Amino acid sequence: TFASRALDRSGLVKKALWPLFVTRATRGVAAFHATAEHEYADIRARGFRAPVAILPNGVDVPEEAKKPLGGRRQLLFLGRIHAIKGIDRLLKAWAVLQDRHPDWDLVLAGPDEGGHQAEMQRLAGELDLERFAFVGPRYGQAKLAAYRSADLYVLPTLSENFGMTIAEALAAGTPVVTTKGAPWAGLEAERAGWWIEHGVEPLVAALDAAMGEPPEELNARGSRGRDWMLRDFSWDRIAADMADFYAWVAEGGSVPPFVKLD
Repeated sequence: TFASRALDRSGLVKKALWPLFVTRATRGVAAFHATAEHEYADIRARGFRAPVAILPNGVDVPEEAKKPLGGRRQLLFLGRIHAIKGIDRLLKAWAVLQDRHPDWDLVLAGPDEGGHQAEMQRLAGELDLERFAFVGPRYGQAKLAAYRSADLYVLPTLSENFGMTIAEALAAGTPVVTTKGAPWAGLEAERAGWWIEHGVEPLVAALDAAMGEPPEELNARGSRGRDWMLRDFSWDRIAADMADFYAWVAEGGSVPPFVKLD
């Protein structure tokens, strides 16, 4: 990845290796592939002028499953339990929201990294949080079941190159709240969720609005999100676009609409 935040992590090592390996490997590149606009911007910021195809990762879209109405409602975080995911912000937001929305529970699923879960559990204790649980990692069918059981998915991330869990949640028919640290401006245009500024206050405002919507409205957002994934992110669509990209690189002709030359 060319992402600035990725290069900043372990910065001295990565910056030392950059001229030795990355620059050499990219010297004769005919074109680049970016998964989002900000990756394209990072490629240009590094001085590379070759064409860039902006094609997102594909996502498996499971069979549609209707969400049950009634009963308790669930806010889901699913991902690495890591500082970059903004879980501290989520817990602070939940401290404000838990009394406003007594019919909701918070579930945090994912593998612990570097002992961050223990740190977050201590924070939860300091905040006197209720109706929340760290449930460990979920894979395969258990992960799909977690998305389908949730009324709303939240990822208050500091930074994502793509944000695969957002695509997975939408494919499962679950609307999403995420930050502008993830390249998902389409959530607003597709009316499938909320794309918000960083910080606890914007997160509280978005979650308060989302959790206040009737189940039917959230389900409609989820359905629109699933339709969006089928249209623009299914593997069939991505594979067809990638084939067009490679054919253009090899043979020339009309520039595909997803390729940037500037």
